[in-house]
Amino acid sequence: MFKRIDHVAIHVADLDRSVAFYEKHFGFKKYFQHAGGGGLQIAYLKLGDTVLELTHRPDGAMMGFHFCLETDNFDETVATLRKDGVTLIRAPHDTAAREPRENGWRRVVFGGPDGEQIELRG
Repeated sequence: MFKRIDHVAIHVADLDRSVAFYEKHFGFKKYFQHAGGGGLQIAYLKLGDTVLELTHRPDGAMMGFHFCLETDNFDETVATLRKDGVTLIRAPHDTAAREPRENGWRRVVFGGPDGEQIELRG
């Protein structure tokens, strides 16, 4: 059902500063950036196969922690989690492709037992 952790997200106060920090000190390289709703800015950095998502809101509001799992059967996985009563935070929707293999992917967000968000992509 699940293949791997796709990414871990960190919510930052200054997106450009944080991108530069992770590139300079840890060897990450930014490979994709886009705007989300409400002024949200999102940058994706890679280190090998590891993806770090940095998010920033211009109003300074911080979002809760989340991690993302890649699934090999998106619709089946979503249906199973919903049937099992896992709390749906954001319904399935299209998502931007960060690289060609992700064309046509969708994402969904479920809630964990302690308020953490679990994003699925596939």
